[in-house]
Amino acid sequence: MSVKAKKHLGQHFLTDETIAEKIANTLSYKGYKHVLEIGPGMGVLTKYLLKKDITTHVIEIDTESVAYLKNNYLNLADRVIEQDFLKYDVSSIFKDQQFAIIGNFPYNISSQIVFKTLEMRRQVPEFAGMFQKEVAQRICAQEGNKVYGILSVLTQAFYTASYLFTVPPNVFNPPPKVDSGVLVLKRKENIQLPCNEKLFFQVVKQAFQQRRKTLRNSLKSYNLSHNLKANSIFDKRPEQLSVTAFLELTQLIDTDTPD
Repeated sequence: MSVKAKKHLGQHFLTDETIAEKIANTLSYKGYKHVLEIGPGMGVLTKYLLKKDITTHVIEIDTESVAYLKNNYLNLADRVIEQDFLKYDVSSIFKDQQFAIIGNFPYNISSQIVFKTLEMRRQVPEFAGMFQKEVAQRICAQEGNKVYGILSVLTQAFYTASYLFTVPPNVFNPPPKVDSGVLVLKRKENIQLPCNEKLFFQVVKQAFQQRRKTLRNSLKSYNLSHNLKANSIFDKRPEQLSVTAFLELTQLIDTDTPD
């Protein structure tokens, strides 16, 4: 029995065992006792996670894949969660424990997986997995890079992001039309931001929604004082600002006094 890849779920099953093992080895498995694999499919990555000194849980929305995993990985059967990761409250499994996230992520929801992980950042010290190459590069991009954007800034505010290696289409069934990229995120020691976190997220998102405009124009809805708008930081476009500069910008906006 094998599982048929379903286009509406964005499934592309990795068939290369060497790459699967390499992805499993991207995590350190230190400082936590649990790992959650998202979208395990037929378990090509799962089998290598089960060899680690860690308790592996998998979350899978595809009923056919769930049946396959329960039949072929008996020691995992009671830790197969048949749910949509984006809608599921993982605290029902892990409570307040630390856990890592890993997976060969469906391309159509990969960015949303990162955003949900950021919401759970206090519980997720490590995150690793495979994305569409372009998305993986965007997450790891530095300021000045044309693909640097919302995902880059928000992720790197809390994690150190490293692009590890590229995976060609021919090692998947069915092969995707693009290359894939594997990355790892390691949570920073101090993830308490030196500014209003909610405002930080808002400023970053609004700035990049009009990425070709200067910050003076893209952030004008904040009704900034003339004094603050005269600051040279507002002459820049969002891709020119480092994560640290965005934190400083948020502080400036938060403490601005209207004219």
